[in-house]
Amino acid sequence: MIPRWLKKRFDALWKAFQDKPFRFEEAVRVLQEELQDSENQVNVFLAELRKRGWLNVKPDPKDARKKIYSLKSEQEIISQILSVSGNKLTRGDLEALLKKAADLIRTRVDYTFILVLLFYKRICDKWQWEFEKAYEEALEDGFSEEEAQLEAKNAAFHDFDIPEEFLWENIRKDPARLPENFSKAMKALAENNPELRDIFENVDFIQFTTNPENAEILRQLVELFSSHSLRDVSPDILGDAYEWILRYFAPQKAKEGEVYTPREVIKLIVEMLDPKPGESVYDPACGSAGMLIISYQHVEDLYGPEEANKLFLYGQEANHKTLALGKMNLYIHDIRNAQLMLGDTLLYPKFKEEDKVKQFNIVIANPPWNQDGYDEANLKKGEFWRERFKYGFPTKQSADWAWIQHMLASADEDNGRVGVVIDNGCLFRSGREKAIRAGVIRDDLLEAVILLPEKLFYNTGAPGAVLVFNKNKPEERRNKILFINASELYEQHPEVRKLNRLGEEHINKIVEAYREFKEVEGFSRIVDIEEIKENDYNLNVSLYVYPEEEMEEIDIVKEWEELERIDMELGKIEKKLEGYLEELGYLKEHQKNEG
Repeated sequence: MIPRWLKKRFDALWKAFQDKPFRFEEAVRVLQEELQDSENQVNVFLAELRKRGWLNVKPDPKDARKKIYSLKSEQEIISQILSVSGNKLTRGDLEALLKKAADLIRTRVDYTFILVLLFYKRICDKWQWEFEKAYEEALEDGFSEEEAQLEAKNAAFHDFDIPEEFLWENIRKDPARLPENFSKAMKALAENNPELRDIFENVDFIQFTTNPENAEILRQLVELFSSHSLRDVSPDILGDAYEWILRYFAPQKAKEGEVYTPREVIKLIVEMLDPKPGESVYDPACGSAGMLIISYQHVEDLYGPEEANKLFLYGQEANHKTLALGKMNLYIHDIRNAQLMLGDTLLYPKFKEEDKVKQFNIVIANPPWNQDGYDEANLKKGEFWRERFKYGFPTKQSADWAWIQHMLASADEDNGRVGVVIDNGCLFRSGREKAIRAGVIRDDLLEAVILLPEKLFYNTGAPGAVLVFNKNKPEERRNKILFINASELYEQHPEVRKLNRLGEEHINKIVEAYREFKEVEGFSRIVDIEEIKENDYNLNVSLYVYPEEEMEEIDIVKEWEELERIDMELGKIEKKLEGYLEELGYLKEHQKNEG
């Protein structure tokens, strides 16, 4: 309910003051120490709290020109939000709703239909809210009711141009014609709103409902989504719900070849690359746009929503359906400063500047691992191949180093940073891949190599690695590479029994080692490039740093005393046994036989 950037600062002040009074200077001191906020940022933060009614403000009795503040408790704030919002949909409500939707389709129906319906319900509900707001304003401006209604329907007042007949509630009124009307609606919206074309062009409700069972599923889904309004749901809650669906179906879709990057892995890379307001972030294999969204949220958490809107996001995706998921995901999260393009990145990069690929401050991706079909002959059919693949061409069996080279070519020459999640094998395979690795290492572009734990990914049990490149390394990092062995940093996944995940403390440990470029025994090591050359350009992390095995300390005296105690106990037991056997006559007989 509370935006992340507000929550972070609220928690810092609550930890320092709780509900006790404090002055502006004291707030500045705390937030500068905790989050490096400036006085202006603290001013904005306190003004936002005051506007929301979460902050008590009184005149300072010592100086009437100043104020004394005190925080309301989080419980008071939540109660206040609930009392204002009435029956607003909460995060728990929405997840319960989507769980019912997931149960309805089970594995019989593509989960994309849930996401499309969620998206369509949201934009229709928001259109209705925008209409009501514009209608009230028109009446206040002296329009008649009829004129105000016409005015409020004007596309200028709405995010999207939706014909009134195709609003959710109007489609819902005719259950027998749901497939036909949804198909008409999708076509009309794609024509009226070119930015929605990728979302709606490949969704065929008529084809979907040729199976009578699917027609009933669609009817039930529509009724399920109709049970709640999505107009007032915050983008944070709605975005989390969208991500919940992607995550919920990830194990099933992994079997079909779809890749879902765990958000903890993305967060790790984003924390290391540290995007800032005014910078550009590019994902050449953007999928459902998770990397771009978490980059945006990183800036929002640190600097607030206004600064996050100054981050410029770009992505390319080869799969039409996956591109649609990414566009919906961005809209649901209320992120508008993003451009996603359809196309094969390795052959036809869509972001260009005159006669070369466009360059960005941050390039980040989890490209398809060991993708085949991109050998020298094929890559030379693509655009800008001389510029992008100057270190050489990979084999037909794995395009890993083609992706990495494209990302390096797309990184700004002055401050470009690159983070890529890739198959561990590309760190040490020989032949063409070794030749490319050698060139990149000699040019001192590689800054860090992180070995991840096993079983983090839905589509493979392989550990994977994160490579961080820097076009402008700080002086103290030149001709050195930091190796981090994070193979032991994991916890049991709370939802998927066979999976592991990175915990918050694991991410923090890796990020701290990277930012401070420090060595930790058995965890991280700074390696000179000369040593890597001597190892034939092998980047296998375990070659340079291996987790220490915990040695159990043994108390020799205590262990000796324990052995003596056990010997004495055994002696007593033997005597007892001899007594029992003698009573039974077995012992004499035994001695006689031995004699």
